Formats: sequence, C-alpha cells, structure tokens
Amino acid sequence: MTEAPYLPHEIEEESLRRIEEAVGAHDFPPDVWFVLRRMIHATGDLDFLHNVRLHPSAIEVGVTALRGGRPVVTDTRMLLAGISTERLRGLGVDAHCFIDDPVVAQTALRHGITRSAAAMDRALPLLEQGIVVIGNAPTALLRVLEFMEKGAVHPALVIGLPVGFVSAPEAKEALIRMDFPYITTLGPKGGSAVAASTVNALAIMALEEEGPCQGG
Repeated sequence: MTEAPYLPHEIEEESLRRIEEAVGAHDFPPDVWFVLRRMIHATGDLDFLHNVRLHPSAIEVGVTALRGGRPVVTDTRMLLAGISTERLRGLGVDAHCFIDDPVVAQTALRHGITRSAAAMDRALPLLEQGIVVIGNAPTALLRVLEFMEKGAVHPALVIGLPVGFVSAPEAKEALIRMDFPYITTLGPKGGSAVAASTVNALAIMALEEEGPCQGG
C-alpha cells in the first residue's frame, strides 16, 4: 500500500495531481484551468467542469484589482475565513464582511431585507472597483446587481457563487446577463469554500507564487 501524504503541501499537491489525472485532456485556457482546478480541489466536485462560467476578462481584471490593493468584500464570515489573509496582506488588500455589524441588523429590520443584502449596503463605498465575493446569499448578489444596474457602483469583479435552490440560480443567471467581469456557476452549486478558493487562486496569480505558466 502506497503511503499517503500527511503534510499540508503534499496533500494539496497530490490532490491537484489527481484532479489533473481525472480530468485528462481539456480545452480550458491555462488561467481558467488554474482557477477551475482549485475550485474542484475545494469542493471535490468535478461538476464544476461543466457549470462554471467566467467572463472573458474576469481573471485578468481580478488579478489586476488585487495587485492594485483593491478591497475584497464577502457575504459571510465563513467565506472570509477561507480566504488566505496572508496572501492578501502581501498584496496590500483588506478583506471585509459586515454581516455582524449592528448597523446592518438595524437596516435589515427597518427595510425588511435580509442581513446579507443590508451588508452590501454597508459595504457600498468599498465595492467601487473592489472585488465582491458571494458564496452563500443570493440576496446579497441581487443587491449588488441592483446597485450596478442603477449605476451606483462599479466593482472590478463579481465572484457570484451563492449556493441553493431558491433564488441562487436566478441570481447567477442575472449576473451573467450583466455582461460584466464575473465568475459564477449555473444552477444551485456554489458555496463559501468554492468562492474562497477562487479568490485564493487569483491571489496566487497576483503574487506570482505560481500560476498557469508554472502549472502549480
């Protein structure tokens, strides 16, 4: 029996190798595959091969925004916890989540909206040319799209990966129709883990630790 790897970097390297082996030949551009492979690694779900959708400029814009120190705003603490803050610090990037802010709770109650949507209201000044990352709440994504439609804000990139059967598929389809730099999926699949892995992949490329050319 082959000895299993135990060190974190060994486990990650072996996981990525097995994904490469399972997928085999494919037509994904190197930068897209770099992000997609990490999404699969975070979820153990090869279905992402078929349901991921990326705007043509999404990766380039996301990497540029991170290198420019633009803020990252998430919808949940779980997602925020999954992002490599060490890498973001290396890029001079601050990451924010306002879901627990007392003002957000008051706003949600006053306007009859979810706290996730109200958190996007609270984050509005940071969304301009920032990176919005939604991994749980479709109402948060819909709120951001509402702001964008009104011309109130222009994020650099929207990573819209809310999970669930109610509103999540529709919110992601609305994001795709915006024809704006986005990374999303079709259908109900998504979640904090896959959203965090997407940010981490972009941060790795922004720091040039590894990337499509290195194959790591």
